[in-house]
Amino acid sequence: MTNHWVDIKNADLVLIMGGNAAEAHPCGFKWVTEAKAHNKARLIVIDPRFNRSAAVADVYAPIRAGTDIVFLGGLINYLLTQDKIQHEYVKNYTDMSFIVKDEFAFKDGLYSGYDPAKRKYDKSSWDYVVGADGFVKTDPTLQDPRCVYNLLKEHYARYTVDMVERVCGTPADKIKQIWEMIASTSTPNRAMTILYALGWTQHSVGAQNVRIGAMVQLLLGNIGIAGGGMNALRGHSNIQGLTDIGLMSNLLPGYLTLPNESEQDYQGYIGTRTQKPMRPNQMSYWQNYPKFHVSLMKSWWGDAATKDNNWCYDYLPKLDKPYDMMQAYELMAQGKMNGYLCQGFNPLASAPNKGKLIKAFSALKFMVHMDPLSTETMEFWKNYGEFNDVDSASIKTEVFRLPTTCFAEENGSVVNSSRWLQWHWKGADAPGEARSDLEIMSELFHRIKALYAKDGGTYPDPIRDLAWKYSNPESPTPEEVAMEFSGKALADVYDPKDPTKVIRKAGEQLAGFAELRDDGSTASGVWIFCGAWGPTGNLMARRDNSDPTGIGNTIGWAWAWPANRRVLYNRASCDPAGKPWDPKRKLIGWNGTAWGGADIPDFKADENPDGGMGPFIMNPEGTARFFARGGMNEGPFPEHYEPFDTPLAKNPLSPEQALTLNNPAARVFKDDAAQFGKPDEFPHVGTTYRLTEHFHFWTKHSLLNAIVQPEQFVEIGAALADELGIANGSKVKVSSKRGHIFAVAMVTKRIKALKIEGKTVHQVGVPIHWGFLGETKKGYLANTLTNAVGDANSQTPESKCFLVKVEKA
Repeated sequence: MTNHWVDIKNADLVLIMGGNAAEAHPCGFKWVTEAKAHNKARLIVIDPRFNRSAAVADVYAPIRAGTDIVFLGGLINYLLTQDKIQHEYVKNYTDMSFIVKDEFAFKDGLYSGYDPAKRKYDKSSWDYVVGADGFVKTDPTLQDPRCVYNLLKEHYARYTVDMVERVCGTPADKIKQIWEMIASTSTPNRAMTILYALGWTQHSVGAQNVRIGAMVQLLLGNIGIAGGGMNALRGHSNIQGLTDIGLMSNLLPGYLTLPNESEQDYQGYIGTRTQKPMRPNQMSYWQNYPKFHVSLMKSWWGDAATKDNNWCYDYLPKLDKPYDMMQAYELMAQGKMNGYLCQGFNPLASAPNKGKLIKAFSALKFMVHMDPLSTETMEFWKNYGEFNDVDSASIKTEVFRLPTTCFAEENGSVVNSSRWLQWHWKGADAPGEARSDLEIMSELFHRIKALYAKDGGTYPDPIRDLAWKYSNPESPTPEEVAMEFSGKALADVYDPKDPTKVIRKAGEQLAGFAELRDDGSTASGVWIFCGAWGPTGNLMARRDNSDPTGIGNTIGWAWAWPANRRVLYNRASCDPAGKPWDPKRKLIGWNGTAWGGADIPDFKADENPDGGMGPFIMNPEGTARFFARGGMNEGPFPEHYEPFDTPLAKNPLSPEQALTLNNPAARVFKDDAAQFGKPDEFPHVGTTYRLTEHFHFWTKHSLLNAIVQPEQFVEIGAALADELGIANGSKVKVSSKRGHIFAVAMVTKRIKALKIEGKTVHQVGVPIHWGFLGETKKGYLANTLTNAVGDANSQTPESKCFLVKVEKA
């Protein structure tokens, strides 16, 4: 979230697309109803199903799963051709005036530099023209045909109302109505917020779905303002914290990145990431990368990390490729990975293509599973009849179950969608022999370290030297770990403007990441969390909900990263002179000597706006990007590609190019390509989603939840049910190229048949919550049907769009 849950109340218009906030985030959805009740906001919902969010929307429009880029690309075309953009915002705060290299090109769905044999692009042409002074060249008049503004207009000129209707199936009158409503927020006195979730991210173009939504908001001037932003609705209370602390295969904590295999040289690694400003007087906050990196290394390896050994740089793995979950399961299936530690995760239910997962897990020598509940993953080897029909005797995988505490049985912090770190306190003791994750992982570490000390081994140094300075090394406390990830001074820290002035004494907790240093005098496990447990104590435990300005920024409640800031890029809420675009929605402002207001300024507190520094300080340009340079793997502008299970034979946006039916840069493993469905065999479009009555796969263990939603069902449109002779409540078989499930048919008018490229396409909804364990009736896993293809950037699986065949059981 660039903004936060409470801030939704400041919106004039709420767009929910790629999510279902009323059903999947009912507590957060409160703020949508607040906006409607007190701000007269209107709500738009665009979704394949008329869901619970749509039930209270002012306007609902259906859409074919996997076509969001077409709808939003058409919206961009409309905003540009109808001149419905916030000009001053776009001119000053985005890259619209930047000149792009002559070598960059786009034709028939492909960008310059594509290698079909490798399914990859050479992205060297995807960049701005840079002058001899090292600064990007611009044309403030926007007349140059190579400026981003004109390239953007040209790219989305194909995305007409007719094209959107043909590809998405959304009626033309609804398209026009919604585009006009959204365009109304291009004036500074109106704001729109976009709420999205896995309905955008779980696609082979998922990252580009999010990008194009952000591009719409930039055209309208809705990033950095109260009531605006791009707001990701996280599926779990601490999924935000998971990515924050680097639990992705290519990340280090705080969104730092692991080196690649080619980056054996420390200075080269640091230099690549320490981005220099591309325009005069820009900040490029990543110039501080060495401070963040060195402080992380000191947190991990303590005294062993020194300048002489490049702060233990050699201890970091160097990646030859991403090792995300789908890569791991592919390696297991190939017999190249023979052990698996599964912590707080149920991939047999969550990851795509259950059949492939059974094969992968069956090839392991051992699996260690840490969880407070029994999961399908830890019992993958048991035969549960039709729901998990396996030959148990042939599966040799040894499974170890380590029962853990759950969140209510321990102290600690969670990070919610709003980036708030909130401390929680233990509510009960854990049952039986359950132990905390901290305790289990600590004991595993010490046993591995002891084995290295006893028996030796290849390169034990990273394990041997790992710092572990806790009062009880076998069982660190959550408080100790929180203080560690926040950060402390290892030696006296001096003021860079006055080298004789000590601003933080050795041993003190740091107040924020501005105090981090690259000389080894500071340690911080997660630089963006620095200050969460500061010199005055645990700020995550604060519970002051006072809101003196009424804007909703309760900055005394818990602590938000970074720097307790509640709205990211809030400098963009003001014009270049520092005056708020909308005084009624003031977040910050320039008073002549400093920035101040209802939020923590996303800027230097004394930075005079006359200097012209851009508000998007994480980019070396100081501006937001419409042109993604080399940052995205399938192109600088989001382009529509069909899902890998598609009802169409050609991509309507590039019908002459066979390579662009699907995302040409998406990751497809060799054996999985044979499991893509075709419409002649699987004519219906399936999608998955969640219900309010269940929380993922946990609550099927609860009797009360099992009573309100007892068994698996499939939503089928009334027209399709009539066509197939299926009665409400009867049993149906739903098949994909990967497998089949049986479920109860819920015949509904909430899912309408769509007209796509002249033919009728039916969509089917499959809730995810059931399996072969728990208090609910035994059922099939919904991901039996889903596809194991990865987004080109995040490798997120395409679980929200797949072809199925529905028939009577």
